[in-house]
Amino acid sequence: MNTFVSDISGKTFPEIEKVSAKLIRPSVLQMIKSDHPRFNHKCHIALSELTHYRQKFYESLFSEEMGELTQVEREVLENLKSNKILTDKLEEDSQNVHLSYGERLADKIAEFGGSWRFIIIFMAFIVVWMGLNVYLLLNKGFDPYPFILLNLILSCLAALQAPVIMMSQNRQEDKDRQRAKSDYMINLKSELEVRILHEKIDHLIITQQQDMLDLQQAQLALMNQIMAAIKNGNSNNNQKDVNIKLS
Repeated sequence: MNTFVSDISGKTFPEIEKVSAKLIRPSVLQMIKSDHPRFNHKCHIALSELTHYRQKFYESLFSEEMGELTQVEREVLENLKSNKILTDKLEEDSQNVHLSYGERLADKIAEFGGSWRFIIIFMAFIVVWMGLNVYLLLNKGFDPYPFILLNLILSCLAALQAPVIMMSQNRQEDKDRQRAKSDYMINLKSELEVRILHEKIDHLIITQQQDMLDLQQAQLALMNQIMAAIKNGNSNNNQKDVNIKLS
């Protein structure tokens, strides 16, 4: 396997990881030169070492605009460094969230209590209760009019339902906060990738312009050589003609 020696660390790496300094963006290249002043456009660096400096560049970019990095921003940087899709990680994290039995029960009760199924069943229960006591038992049943027992049941149900709904709302707020955090991370990663893409395009344009300029200079030098050769050939031919005429 072919290898090369990195110009910044002196370590040996596979040839496949070799990156020329000409291909490094100026912002990252400047950061490398700050640590290694002798590094220039003729040098080479390993891909793993370049990834390290890219990570430092992202962190410095965040620090300049936001100050100290938070845990969320560091997670974005780690995903950007490893070229992972952030949405897959967020979906995996949301699936791995462990809820307590009380939280799952509160969600189910709130889901059932806020549905038409609950309203229809509860209205049918009240109608059957009233009809049973008033008509079938002739208002002498276990809960005659004005249905004191029914009012007690309704009051207890309302008293228990309110904290359950509040617990479910707290769970929904947690979900909203997590969703907002996920949106922030995705937008932050997208913004950073757009900036990096702009730098790459600018660097590519500058590199292409420099290559075209070098090519034009090489072509111009070649044309000058051809013209000089043509002139030398003409002068030699003229000298031969003069010699022939003199002879």
